[in-house]
Amino acid sequence: MIFLSILILIVAIALPSINQNIKSILYVRISSIIFIYAGALAFNAFYIQSIGSGIGIYSGLFQVTTISQLLDFFILIIGSLILISWPSYSSKINVLDRIPYAREYSLIVLFSTLGASLLVSSADLISMYLSIELQSFGVYILSTLYRNSESATSAGLKYFLLGSLSSCLILLGSGLVYTYSGLTHLESIYNLISVSENTQILQGISLGIVLIIVGYLFKVSAAPLHNWAPDVYDDSPTIVTIWLTIMPKISILIFLLEIQSQIGNSLITIFSLSLKNVLLISSLLSLLIGTVVGLAQSRIKRLFAYSTISHIGFILLALAINTEQSIDSFLFYIIQYSLTNLNTFLILIGLGYILKNNSQSILESFQDIKYITELKGLFFNNPILSLSLTICLFSMAGVPPLLGFFSKQFVLYSAMQSEYYFIAIVAILVSVISASYYLKIIKVLHTENKEIVEDSNSQSPISSLHSFMISTLTLFILLFILKPSILLNSTQLLALSLFYY
Repeated sequence: MIFLSILILIVAIALPSINQNIKSILYVRISSIIFIYAGALAFNAFYIQSIGSGIGIYSGLFQVTTISQLLDFFILIIGSLILISWPSYSSKINVLDRIPYAREYSLIVLFSTLGASLLVSSADLISMYLSIELQSFGVYILSTLYRNSESATSAGLKYFLLGSLSSCLILLGSGLVYTYSGLTHLESIYNLISVSENTQILQGISLGIVLIIVGYLFKVSAAPLHNWAPDVYDDSPTIVTIWLTIMPKISILIFLLEIQSQIGNSLITIFSLSLKNVLLISSLLSLLIGTVVGLAQSRIKRLFAYSTISHIGFILLALAINTEQSIDSFLFYIIQYSLTNLNTFLILIGLGYILKNNSQSILESFQDIKYITELKGLFFNNPILSLSLTICLFSMAGVPPLLGFFSKQFVLYSAMQSEYYFIAIVAILVSVISASYYLKIIKVLHTENKEIVEDSNSQSPISSLHSFMISTLTLFILLFILKPSILLNSTQLLALSLFYY
């Protein structure tokens, strides 16, 4: 579905007669409809009884299961929500020098999402590498679509070069696995691991898999491979930062979960220990670096970049434990992280519309918020958006009874149950410390700013659909405690399927 839609959009953009008659924003709206329809098709796979334990397609390069279809459904729905949030600019105002072109944005997003969807279903080293590269190249281009900005270009180039290095690590690891096993199909490699008694072969495969894991940890901005994230997040438009923060991480983390579920339960100690140690070290460093360095940030998107690194630490901790309960907490944390970050950046886009009212230039129709101080006094100008942002920040900090509190509680409970006491205590401490930089944003937001002039006659600067998305996500984060079984039962069922698959 997505592949056919990409071909149609390429033809539509290439033909001048069609391209001139279609507004840029319509390409984004069409792309969001494509995501919703593709998600519906993925969800419909639950009613196909022939899927069973999985259907191999393209000579076994991909394995389509009910689990992979459910994860595809989640990825596509999140992608559609991001595209729906694209700001509807007036055709009379030329702001395309300040933001990415909507046509190119929608097409690149489709390519990147296709790679993410294929990665979740990958069952071979070849398809794994092709899928991650398809996703990554789309993200590289997105990060450099900020027109007339040298900082965005340099950040995108840095991302591309370091991302190429991580891709080389993944390719090197895949080559080592193939050299020592002679296999590329993941299921066959898992079977070889479980029956082989040759220490040299097992060590070679173990080294290859560790290199693959390290390459993927870079792409999810896990410490100490996180240096690219703050620069790229800060120099990209907010609508692109949403994509960078959420979409690439979902598919990669799910794929890491599949590897950990298969190899982490292996009777071969060398595999389980090497994978677990890499994940635990990266988790600990992510928790510490994301919290400590984030305290010194004055630019809001750099702060959220280090906040993301800290959240990745919690996710990797749940992934390293590799129990049924930890997988449940892992999936729950990914859902919470995606929804909370999506809502936070949607609110930042809305606040950018409000700040543009103070600008005298027609080109300043939308202000991309850079510094935390730009939020000063916005509570008195728009209390609803400010309170929604406050709820999201409290949820990120883990304040009860919000959604973020339960996600951190589940991860910490899994760590304590599995006797990871040290890293659990570190996670609790950094969670408390990280609350200070969220409170810093809230303090600035609710500090009166006399320079902001409130216009009671002005209309709401954001669309009704944008407002509906913000209000729905905020209420879900706030009122999750009233009916938690809806989400918890789904993640628990999925965790059972993954753990015993």
